Amino acid sequence: MTLRIVIIGANAAGAKAAAKAKRMNPEASITVIDRGSFISYGACGIPYFVSDTVCDEKELMSTPVGVVRDPAFFWKVKGVEVLTETEAVAIDRKNRRVELKTSAGAGNSFIEYDKLILATGSFPVIPPLAGCELPGIITVKSIEDAIILKEQAISGKRACVIGAGLIGLETVEALSMRGMHVTLVEMQAQILPGVLDLEMARMLEQHIREKGVEVVTSCCVSGFGGNGQVEGVITDHGTFAADLVVLAIGARPNVGLARTSGLFIGETGAIAVDSNLRTSDPDIYACGDCCETTNLVTGAKIYAPLGSTANKQGRVAGINAAGGEDTFAGVLGTAILKVFDFSAGKTGLTEVAARAAGYQVETVLSPAPDRAHFYPEAKPIALKLVADKATGRLLGLQAVGPGAADKRIDAAATAISFRATADQISHLDLAYAPPFSAAMDNLIVAADILKNKLNGHARGISPAEVKQMMDDEDDFILLDVRSPAEHAAVRIAGAKLVPLGVLREKLDTLPKDKEIIAFCKISLRGYEAQKILNAAGFDKVRFMDGGILTWPYALEK
Repeated sequence: MTLRIVIIGANAAGAKAAAKAKRMNPEASITVIDRGSFISYGACGIPYFVSDTVCDEKELMSTPVGVVRDPAFFWKVKGVEVLTETEAVAIDRKNRRVELKTSAGAGNSFIEYDKLILATGSFPVIPPLAGCELPGIITVKSIEDAIILKEQAISGKRACVIGAGLIGLETVEALSMRGMHVTLVEMQAQILPGVLDLEMARMLEQHIREKGVEVVTSCCVSGFGGNGQVEGVITDHGTFAADLVVLAIGARPNVGLARTSGLFIGETGAIAVDSNLRTSDPDIYACGDCCETTNLVTGAKIYAPLGSTANKQGRVAGINAAGGEDTFAGVLGTAILKVFDFSAGKTGLTEVAARAAGYQVETVLSPAPDRAHFYPEAKPIALKLVADKATGRLLGLQAVGPGAADKRIDAAATAISFRATADQISHLDLAYAPPFSAAMDNLIVAADILKNKLNGHARGISPAEVKQMMDDEDDFILLDVRSPAEHAAVRIAGAKLVPLGVLREKLDTLPKDKEIIAFCKISLRGYEAQKILNAAGFDKVRFMDGGILTWPYALEK
């Protein structure tokens, strides 16, 4: 008897599940249902279509060789039937059938299944605020959204992007590249909340400001103004003029169909699944943005809607629905994005998340060129490591800067997946040649600093802690060991300048009864200053992690 597999949702997870299920079981009858007219497209590419980096929306729906992934493609190449503009309105679990409604309005029909895969995705959050229905206020979720956004992104006009997450920041870049004057509004105190810790986010924020974007954090939106068209965003910081407003404040799992059919919804609000991606009904699977997953570091259930996760889950669901056996263990929440000339991303836990999960953590801030400093294309990148102080196990990594962040994030994701410690990471045999890396790769340098801090050789303090001491007017010396020229160009107000090269000669100018915090550009010299002072009998010495490059506060110039 032919196995009947029905998949609801024809985007990343659903399309991947269909293709894999057919390869696993060529005799299976596979039907994919989608209420939209566009299928199997790269939603993560939408900002690049808006910016004209990708000129034709069809490129987001095509294979690497340029063939558009439409229903005809799926039938001819994959042997999979795809029904577009068709909505699944109910699941009859007892009789194993799905009720369908087409946009043509010809009456409802039913399709029977042996195995059902839910890949219903997510929907953008639209706040219940006054004026939210005004024309010119849009979300960024579908190809249809992308086409409208591109049409309305008119050079010289004013745009306001609400939400400084991954999609929000990519949209800011896209609209700026279209020549719009862009304001970015974020309710929380920093951009990329949950992705970056504050000091890392501040570096990216400064870069965005330098590109002409107005960034307003800790700002709550209360409504929208306009007469027949949006004209402004009303906030507790005043009203920001806008001809176009993009809502990018998050996504919620589309679980309505699962809920009404009696499937169990998890603590995150997404569909609960086991490691086989099986729901509470053994004949129904779920994958992609509609289901929850597991954090590989903490073991907690989380909601992590990402295209990469959706594709991997779709593959697993397709294998299992077709009669195979595969598992999906979970994710690290790995993410990366490009914003103008910077890349930024993370894997694993941020410091805030690690502390909230109960870990006693040690952190490292390590800025350095992404390849040999003498190589012409070398660009700076800052890494932040978060580790379990008790075991030295790496819990998370963040990266920000114009340099190559992706390979450091990927290497760290691999290390975290295998529960590697700082000591193990510091001995990784990573690829080296001047065009690609320094002889000691950024990740290895950061791991060595982490080892030094864990074994007590290095006594570091974060920029945030230093700033708090300054605000509290603590009695300490902030010691700048850079050169006079560096100090003249940019400096932290109140810091005492003693260049490292003359520090041994100037020991008598420093008190031994006060705490001393040394720093330089990246704090390599700051650490060396700590060791010199320790050897000279100064016991109250620390160095500031990351140096002036990761100082996220005001500087004198």
